[in-house]
Amino acid sequence: MISSVTTTTVTTVATLAVGAALGAFTSALLILFLATKEVVTVDSRRQLVFLGKALDVGILPLLMSFILIVVLKVVEILA
Repeated sequence: MISSVTTTTVTTVATLAVGAALGAFTSALLILFLATKEVVTVDSRRQLVFLGKALDVGILPLLMSFILIVVLKVVEILA
């Protein structure tokens, strides 16, 4: 019984650590994409305009993930 509880505890702690690291990585990547899009959209060259539009493909899922992370953190704090 004690070994199964210890195993479960270690697994839970490891999962939470991976989740926190993934959330931080997602947030940093979203900031990087948004900053790159702002810099690229100022220029009028065709390749950079295309890159700015292509970044939207990556920004949208990262933005949804970021919103989900924020909502879950707020629920965690309120609960």
